[in-house]
Amino acid sequence: MLIGEPAERTGTNERLLRHYERAGLLRPDRLPNGYREYADSDTAAVLRIRALLAAGLPTRVIRHVLPCTTDEVDVQPCPGVLDALRAQLSDLDRRAAELAAAREVLRDTIANAESRTAPTSA
Repeated sequence: MLIGEPAERTGTNERLLRHYERAGLLRPDRLPNGYREYADSDTAAVLRIRALLAAGLPTRVIRHVLPCTTDEVDVQPCPGVLDALRAQLSDLDRRAAELAAAREVLRDTIANAESRTAPTSA
């Protein structure tokens, strides 16, 4: 199938499919005219890629995880995959803590500003 069909089946635009190919996530065959030819399995792969992206994984991690996934996005034991997932989880935890701290600073700043602008009763 040509690029338009997997794009339509997955709700992913053609530009993203080309990006996934450049990132090493998809490897469609090439026809003699240079067009990409996608297999049915590529449609399932795109859906898994999208699910892994939604889970916060960057494409460099997905490249290692994708061959170890099933159609349901379950991850099978493959060398290095659990380490990559644990590292990503650790990074997300760190970023969540940083966001929580920034949120608290912003919340305090707003509260302080509101307390200074509140009308005083005379």
